[in-house]
Amino acid sequence: MKIEIYMKLFGKDIVVPDSVVNSWIVVIILTIFALVVNSKIKKAKVDEKPSKFLNVVEALIQGIDGLVESTMGPKNMFFAPYITTLVLYLLVANLFGLLGFTPPTSDYSVTLTLALMTFALTQFYRAKSKGFVGFFKSFTEPLPLLTPLNVIDEFANPISLSFRLFGNVLSGVIIMSLVYSALGYFAPILTPVMHAYFDVFSGILQTFIFSMLTMIFISSAME
Repeated sequence: MKIEIYMKLFGKDIVVPDSVVNSWIVVIILTIFALVVNSKIKKAKVDEKPSKFLNVVEALIQGIDGLVESTMGPKNMFFAPYITTLVLYLLVANLFGLLGFTPPTSDYSVTLTLALMTFALTQFYRAKSKGFVGFFKSFTEPLPLLTPLNVIDEFANPISLSFRLFGNVLSGVIIMSLVYSALGYFAPILTPVMHAYFDVFSGILQTFIFSMLTMIFISSAME
């Protein structure tokens, strides 16, 4: 299922691809989810047993908080809300293919934007923790001769981060499209196992990898 937006701007035809539209839909879904959770938490009473829904949400938040604490350290727990948002967005976006939509993360513009956000946070907190002089000095370590390689390595991080997520999700979309085209009416019978791997397993795995690398890059820059 494809939902594209066509518009005219300054006399030029503008097409918003379905992957970007789906990204907006994911954001809307997560916003509604956050409002529902907030409403249920406000209505919950401390002397009553919480609902199963709130138990699941609490377990999810505690799991992500524990991951942030073990990866970035207790002093960097202020990153937990951002990492939680990133995990939820990637998880829903990667699993969007199960509903017949194009996953937003199969568009390189989406994955590159996420990787550039990680890159910006990495450089900002590197400069904040090391100071102006220390920021530039960190690129000359352990030897000034290695400065060009250090700079190249720093810019390679967002590229590799974005291509890893984009390539894995896009390959799953292409393979499933080919399978559906080849099997025709028999596809719904034979493809559930492939969906379980390419959409569920691979989607969850790529969410974990992207989030972990984001935490590692930022915490390493702050050391």
